[in-house]
Amino acid sequence: MIEITDIAYVRSGSADVDAAVRFAVDIVGMQYAGNDNGVHYLRADHRHHCLAFVEGEAGVLSSGLTLKDDDALRLAETELTLAGVNVVRGTAEEARSRRVSSFISFDDPWGNRFDLVVGQVHDADTVHWGRQAGIVEFGHLCVDAPDVRAAYEWWSSLFNIKISDWIGDWAALMRFDPVHHKLAVFRGSEPGLCHINFQVESIDDVMRSWNFLLEQGVEIEQGPGRHPQSTAIFIYFKGPEGLTYEYSYGVRLIEDDATWKPRTFDPLHPKSIDMWGGVTQRVQTQKQIRRPLDSTELQDA
Repeated sequence: MIEITDIAYVRSGSADVDAAVRFAVDIVGMQYAGNDNGVHYLRADHRHHCLAFVEGEAGVLSSGLTLKDDDALRLAETELTLAGVNVVRGTAEEARSRRVSSFISFDDPWGNRFDLVVGQVHDADTVHWGRQAGIVEFGHLCVDAPDVRAAYEWWSSLFNIKISDWIGDWAALMRFDPVHHKLAVFRGSEPGLCHINFQVESIDDVMRSWNFLLEQGVEIEQGPGRHPQSTAIFIYFKGPEGLTYEYSYGVRLIEDDATWKPRTFDPLHPKSIDMWGGVTQRVQTQKQIRRPLDSTELQDA
């Protein structure tokens, strides 16, 4: 079993990196952590970065998940290979670009690319926020697949993934630690990044950001509202090039796996997404850039 310990980052291609960085700093509130060889880093917590914009074609390139150490990475490489998954180990230069000590890359059966990383660089300095949005950490990431139940079966057969809740056949909300979900799969016809989430300190931060986003003319895709599954108070909003961001506060913790019973919510019920009864719609997914999985391609992935 491959033991994921945390989420690491999202790597996103950008055809207009100035606009992407400006939005992440001035609107989302992240810290610009510099650039290196066409890769621009954004920080929101203890990690060197949790979002990187790579100059080039617009679209998600890869999502990073953290493992404990090099032994765990070698085990993951073996287990994925035995399961018939094509795995490529990144070069030292590629690892340096990701600010990790080493990593492997693979595509899930639906075409979403993931990096399994060890030794992610931490930054001991305080975060120098672009604006005070109340962000406390990079919270979760969500990808698309045409069959969320098949996706859960695949992830749980290889990784320490448990199902927290189902939204019918629309979404599988999954965990590998007490947080209700740090990885989720939403139903979509093509692979891609559904959204990235940042946890904030208080409900006041969500509501202040709602007013700020309205003032700035940012498209709000959902919210403010409250998810009945995770209990989190949320707001989703659209950034450049199809990247959807979410702020949320008050996510449920599942401390006792033995007693937790996954629930199924009817996606057509008006309060299954927002228990406050707000208008809900499918947020925009950033498409997955599809490239052959080999080390020469990972330079930009």
